[in-house]
Amino acid sequence: MSHLSYYVFDAYGTLFDVHSAVSRFADDVGPDATRVSEIWRNKQLEYSWTRAAMNQYQDFWELTQQALDFALEAVPSANKNTKTDLLNAYMTLDCYKEVPAVLKALQNLGAKTAILSNGSPHMLNSAVKSAGLDVLLDNVFSVDEISTFKTMPITYQLITDAWNVDPEEIQFQSSNRWDIAGAKSFGFRCNWINRTKQPDEYIDLAPDRILHDLADLIQS
Repeated sequence: MSHLSYYVFDAYGTLFDVHSAVSRFADDVGPDATRVSEIWRNKQLEYSWTRAAMNQYQDFWELTQQALDFALEAVPSANKNTKTDLLNAYMTLDCYKEVPAVLKALQNLGAKTAILSNGSPHMLNSAVKSAGLDVLLDNVFSVDEISTFKTMPITYQLITDAWNVDPEEIQFQSSNRWDIAGAKSFGFRCNWINRTKQPDEYIDLAPDRILHDLADLIQS
């Protein structure tokens, strides 16, 4: 395990299962619920990147709602009446099973821990509290305060400014390969949490390590 004492985690897809909202209501959503969830996530990210590139910011909760609207329209079998349930569920996404133990272990080692997320503050606060992670994190940083999204370099600078540390002192964890590329470009030490064994990309911005899940962080 690294001796670095600053650990920063992406939230959605890394600490929280973004597909758990649809999973809870899969029967109600319909036979193509998995497809709805995939489109929802993909459009949510696409909208954030497009908005950042255009400098036309809308907060992540607004984009999440827009993305769900698209997903429900794009899948003919989807039950549109599930929209309210799905949005409510997104506020209390399931965290991955190893997350509390990993954060507790880092806390016991005296490490400083935080989330850095595209999520709006109220989204993050709700998810963190519902999963019981609020007592295991030192900070929750949202890009909302600077009105843009990852992978803009200024989003990663939120951490170094707040903690008054150099980028190379930060160990950054994300399951999103594009996020790892952005953080690596900024200068963070990066662990890609490749839960679903995706092929690598952004080869010029390689992670320092590729881990199966966050438990590997404290076992390696």
